[in-house]
Amino acid sequence: MRILVLTNLFPSPWDPLRSSFNRQQFERLALRHDVDVLTAVDFRERLGGVRGSVAIHGLHTDHFTFVYPPGFGRALHAACWLLSLLLQRGRRVRAGKYDCILASWGYPDAVAAGWLARMLGIPYVVKVHGSDLNVQAAHVLRRIQIRGALCHAAAVVAVSGALADKARQLGVPSSQVHTLYNGVDMERFAPGSRMQARERLGLAADGPLLLYVGNLKAAKGCMDLLEAFPSVLAKQPQARLFYVGAGAFGAELAARAAALHCADQVRLVGAVAHDQLVDWFRAADLLCLPSHNEGVPNVVLEAMACGTPVVASQVGGIPEVVPDYAGILVPARQHEMLSAALNEALARCWDAAAISDHARHFRWDDNVDRLDRILQAAAGRILPSLDASA
Repeated sequence: MRILVLTNLFPSPWDPLRSSFNRQQFERLALRHDVDVLTAVDFRERLGGVRGSVAIHGLHTDHFTFVYPPGFGRALHAACWLLSLLLQRGRRVRAGKYDCILASWGYPDAVAAGWLARMLGIPYVVKVHGSDLNVQAAHVLRRIQIRGALCHAAAVVAVSGALADKARQLGVPSSQVHTLYNGVDMERFAPGSRMQARERLGLAADGPLLLYVGNLKAAKGCMDLLEAFPSVLAKQPQARLFYVGAGAFGAELAARAAALHCADQVRLVGAVAHDQLVDWFRAADLLCLPSHNEGVPNVVLEAMACGTPVVASQVGGIPEVVPDYAGILVPARQHEMLSAALNEALARCWDAAAISDHARHFRWDDNVDRLDRILQAAAGRILPSLDASA
């Protein structure tokens, strides 16, 4: 088949490390089909300048600049998204003779992709990830558009059961909704020596290491983690907290760490290439992700694949993938409960082999097998699966 992927969640020259989960999935899908990925790049990001190059084996990639009125008119963003696409890449898209469209992100991407698919007379599939339904659909005008996009889609792919339920609550028939957890590259993410990983990273061999991996923004709970950290230091003064990721919230974290008198124990590492994360997971005693909302973050699956336990918020699809023997979950925004969970996790003896074995349930090959069947069914190539919820 010829498949057009439309999304903002994909690497671009302005953010070459963005959304490694989609890169991994679409790269594997391209081994089976002719896949074009057209990435929407926010005009503000474009103004920041090129930060790297993107070359992905087997994928045809391109981008367009998403232009919209900043600060107001969020309900108009889907129309702006589609207009930006048509003005910059419309001729190419019309000439593509695609069998179907896969839109990865609910708003504005999937709404605009749905309109485009109907213009071209081809089916489309929507993949939802987390805050596209958890946050965007909470706003009335956006919710109406998201509901229309999802209900008219041939299928809706949700990265967690919780998100699949949200899609059904919006009115999408159950037969069209598929729960499809993201995968893990098991050849890359596997248990290894903590001592050697710390040595390669230039870290001290002793002392507990708490790790955060993700965007530095408030909704990811990175400040909540920092607020909880002093109670860990009170019991284990050698503990250190490392933030791996980039974002505008970094300056606030640094300032707050200084105010809490723990700046020497907190390090903002910055963005790290996906293939370098394995040493960070192996070096850490815990992965900490106290998000306010989530789908199923891939860093949780990858950390568990390395045998590293997880302390995370009990939100979205996280409870679906983190069993008791692999981590501790707490309500979001609860600093005292988070502190207690961190201390308990550091004191507990974890079975790294059992944690890693659990993560092997999330394999990219299985994921792409199911996504392939969903797309082929949408395009009328095969009969749809009888089990949409599996």
